[in-house]
Amino acid sequence: MSIRVLAVGRKHEAWVAEGIDRYVKRLKKPFDLSWQLIPHSAREHDAARKEESERLLVKLSNDFVILLDERGKAIDSPTLSRTLLRPLEASRGITVIIGGAYGVDQQVHDRADFVWSLSPLVFPHQLVRLILAEQVYRAQEIAGGRSYHHE
Repeated sequence: MSIRVLAVGRKHEAWVAEGIDRYVKRLKKPFDLSWQLIPHSAREHDAARKEESERLLVKLSNDFVILLDERGKAIDSPTLSRTLLRPLEASRGITVIIGGAYGVDQQVHDRADFVWSLSPLVFPHQLVRLILAEQVYRAQEIAGGRSYHHE
């Protein structure tokens, strides 16, 4: 099992891809990341949110689903490590969802097993991807008892 990211939006910009690659190359099963980009809707507001959410929902299986949302639960890195490790140790994949500019609808929220806030601030989606890659790497290092993370 591994971690898959479903992100609404365009491909990684060059500076983001370089940063993501830096961390992804260091990841080992079960913490390895795969990325699947879901196209933006051509619509706006509620219609875009609904269309993009439908595109996300059809991609979900029995994975443990983590939704990134600024209104979610704020956790520290050791807690993230434990949150990721539990389903992976139970041979269950993880899907992390990064919604579009208008967010996701209630159906996606209802399907999520955990709604996680990186911060109460809103970040550009490209930056969120980079932060996520680094945090998964940090979670791996914490789980392995290595010295990357300092308390």
